[in-house]
Amino acid sequence: MSLLATSLQVILLIVIVLTIFNVIIFVHELGHFLAAKWRGLKIDRFQIWFGTPIWKKEINGVQFGLGWIPAGGFVALPQMAPMEALEGGTLDEKPLPPISPLDKIIVAFAGPLFSMILALVAAFAVWGVGKPADFRPSNQIGFLLPGSPAEKSGLQLGDKILAINGSPVNGFQGTLDSISERIVLSRGEQITYTVERLGVPEPLTLKSGFEKDKTAWYQRGGLRRVGILPSGSMIVGAVNPKSPADDVGMKVGDRLLSIDGVKLYSLPQFSQYLRDHDFRTVRVSIESKDKTIRDVELTPERPLQPANSDPKVGFAIDGSGDVDFKIVYPQPLDQVKDSLKSMWITVSSVIAPDSSIGVSHLSGPVGIAKMQYQLLQTDNGWRRILSFMVLFNVNLAVLNMMPFPVLDGGHITLAILEKIFRRPVKAKPLEILQTACAMALIGLMLFVTSKDIGDSFGQSEPKSEEVIFP
Repeated sequence: MSLLATSLQVILLIVIVLTIFNVIIFVHELGHFLAAKWRGLKIDRFQIWFGTPIWKKEINGVQFGLGWIPAGGFVALPQMAPMEALEGGTLDEKPLPPISPLDKIIVAFAGPLFSMILALVAAFAVWGVGKPADFRPSNQIGFLLPGSPAEKSGLQLGDKILAINGSPVNGFQGTLDSISERIVLSRGEQITYTVERLGVPEPLTLKSGFEKDKTAWYQRGGLRRVGILPSGSMIVGAVNPKSPADDVGMKVGDRLLSIDGVKLYSLPQFSQYLRDHDFRTVRVSIESKDKTIRDVELTPERPLQPANSDPKVGFAIDGSGDVDFKIVYPQPLDQVKDSLKSMWITVSSVIAPDSSIGVSHLSGPVGIAKMQYQLLQTDNGWRRILSFMVLFNVNLAVLNMMPFPVLDGGHITLAILEKIFRRPVKAKPLEILQTACAMALIGLMLFVTSKDIGDSFGQSEPKSEEVIFP
């Protein structure tokens, strides 16, 4: 692909990401706008993004605009609680008649309602066109990093993990109850595994600590890891000509069974064994396509470049069956439920004192845009984006319903208090509170955005699970 074509593709993907963002924001704010129209409220502005408008146009007394800070949006409604910190004051100098608490509740609730409707629309679209399962089903241990917490705990190759911290697991990756998710989201100083071991009649209970990757101060903190990888295919997918593997007659479709009598569960295990034994000749047991089994003596080589390279034998494994990429068609309500569950797990992990997940692990606009950009570059990326829109809009709806000043839930809470006490909250204290909360919200957004950007620069130390394949 030419440089021009590549540049045009990058520009197109960025435009798509920005369009998706703006559609999500627009639909949320459209809910407020239409509800305000219905209830007869004065509407000053309808603006996508915050800050001084870089484009604006007045239509029927409403100023429509695009701000210069690419995050969020608002509908300026001076009869609601004051929002000068984010909206820049009112355009109408005349005093406006008060509105009822019911009107305030309806207008505030309309934004999250429209976000949830957009989530359901996206969920029905996913139900219709499907999405990749992106699921790694194995719960069998295929690799233990030497010296890792998992190895020290007594876990062994071939063990099947049934539960972590008492909660059943489903596969290694791709679901909220997968092994990797259970480890990352675990709490406390120990992780408890319930495992099934060949030859042992009853499940075993083992415990380990955990490690976290070291990161720079401007990056997000490392996530919990214990040093395990799942079992995987050991079927040869390619053989390099004139390589040690080619010299011993290794063919595409061969299955590697063992190395020096040690049963093979994964390619990382094979690679580690070669590293541990340097360039010594090893005996590999191979099953051919016709089910015949033969043993070959394989002598690894060291490439000329780069220096100090790991031993190489010149074959590649066909791991296409290790991850389930088939298209699935989840029910719309199930997608919404899973999004709500994911959100609850994330929020509860952030606030839990014994969790390794913190505020820095949340994503701001930059991180979300980067994630969408990466999804669009994958096969079936547009399907993954549809699924992402379900998750994002459910999160947007629920977070905006929190009773925090400047959020929609804060407006609803104030309206309820006004109804109970039969008078609105005093304007000056409310304005101070709104401004303080707005500044806190902006500060939080800037903090997580700094982490979004920081993760894109510099190199953190390699993860322990990273291995060099032969």
